[in-house]
Amino acid sequence: MIPEIEKASTAQIKAYQEEQLQPLLEYLNTHSAFYKRMFKQHNIDITSINTLEDLTCLPTTSKDDLQQYNDDFICVSKNEIIDYVTTSGTLGEPVTFVLSENDLKRLAYNEAISFACAGIKKEDVIQLMTTMDRRFIAGLAYFLGARELGASIIRVGNGIPELQWDSILKFKPTYVIVVPSFLLKLIEYAQLNDINMNASGIKGAICIGESLRNEDFSLNTLATKIKSQWNIQLYSTYASTEMNTAFTECEELKGGHHHPELIIIEILDDRNMPVLDGQVGELTITTLRVEAMPLLRFKTGDMVKAHNDVCSCGRSTTRLGPVLGRKKQMIKYKGTTLYPPAMYDILNHFSDVETYVVEISQNSIGTDEILLKIATQAPSETLLHDIKDHFRAKLRVLPKIEFHDKEIIQKLQYPILSRKPIMVIDKRKTW
Repeated sequence: MIPEIEKASTAQIKAYQEEQLQPLLEYLNTHSAFYKRMFKQHNIDITSINTLEDLTCLPTTSKDDLQQYNDDFICVSKNEIIDYVTTSGTLGEPVTFVLSENDLKRLAYNEAISFACAGIKKEDVIQLMTTMDRRFIAGLAYFLGARELGASIIRVGNGIPELQWDSILKFKPTYVIVVPSFLLKLIEYAQLNDINMNASGIKGAICIGESLRNEDFSLNTLATKIKSQWNIQLYSTYASTEMNTAFTECEELKGGHHHPELIIIEILDDRNMPVLDGQVGELTITTLRVEAMPLLRFKTGDMVKAHNDVCSCGRSTTRLGPVLGRKKQMIKYKGTTLYPPAMYDILNHFSDVETYVVEISQNSIGTDEILLKIATQAPSETLLHDIKDHFRAKLRVLPKIEFHDKEIIQKLQYPILSRKPIMVIDKRKTW
């Protein structure tokens, strides 16, 4: 199930997307109060925007815009809204998104071709280990995508290893959709209860929310831990509420594939201009075929690198490497630029570290400081020394480290109404 456009040449893909630009701009100018106002304020003649290169003539859209003018982005009447979803609010106030009937069909199609990208077929059974409630779009997308593909789905929801294993042993799913660190909890439960994981029938895991790979696509520490104990394939998938589109790895495991009929992507520098090939920049997206809340040049805040070589799976689309971090969470520490995921990878190396948060602040002279709050059942000077040595070796810098009770860390990770753990607490007043 590879859409023909994903096997087309780069020139053909570019031409296809450029055909979609004028209808999109006209739609926004007619139906979006926000973009109509933006075009007028910046004296933009939308008829002059005809190529992907012309996009640089348009201002970018930020999450701040969505927070400040949320309703102005809605392009349909209230009686055309079928579903309401809310962003997680990781870096600020949550934003409400609405979807029409056509948007839900698009969402289902996106996830179906994303599942197919990872090798999932109609005859497969998928166990969903993420929530579908609390206005969370991911669980809904996976459910709709499985239906579109024709695969079966078991809606277990997040957490509760005992219930997950009960469903696995009873219904024999072939794939799971899961936050990868939760797989370690499933492994631990299986080992304590004499469950043969490798005889369970699980072939692969579609992993969300956490990175599995280093920049060269080798497995990071978390993925290596999982694979060393459970012989399943791990597929990265990257998506967000704002883009309504997923970038999922194929069986070559070399980055998430772009669906060019659904979204235009740019990788931008600090001046909102495209970076050179092979350089890291901020992923910026323009949605296609979205009816209720389309976005134009929306800056996701995620720092990524694009890979444009043709994949041996048959797709010629751009692939996105692992997210290196959120732009707003970039840390300048003792002359080194860091993103929190680099620290996660080091802490995941230690089996004695149960959980942690990264706290970022500014000192009296305005430079960044890092405090790692770590929970472990056996705090010791030896463990602290080993963690410090690992940081020096891998990152060449040493943040401050404190041991805390697990309950204290979990309260920091899960504030009221949080749908996923908060791993970074940023106390800086300016970015």
